[in-house]
Amino acid sequence: MPRYVTLVRFTDQGAKTVKDTVQRARAFRADVERRGGKLGSIYWTQGAYDIVVTLDVPDEQTAMATIMAVGSLGNVRTETLRAFDEGEIETILGKM
Repeated sequence: MPRYVTLVRFTDQGAKTVKDTVQRARAFRADVERRGGKLGSIYWTQGAYDIVVTLDVPDEQTAMATIMAVGSLGNVRTETLRAFDEGEIETILGKM
């Protein structure tokens, strides 16, 4: 399953309701699982991003739908990166 790293920033709305962030994370986990994926980790961070998430989903379309759905709630803005593990990058390098 493809893995993605999502960098998250609170919107003004999300910052105003920050006390709900854990409940929103649980709802996000349930949504990822409903779509056939797995939320690998979620960390609340200091610095340029408020949260960092890793998730495994069946395909790119599922990744896009998942991130668009969470963004449509208005609490966060995201930047999502496709991540490759060691075995995947070795395969990619072998095709060079």
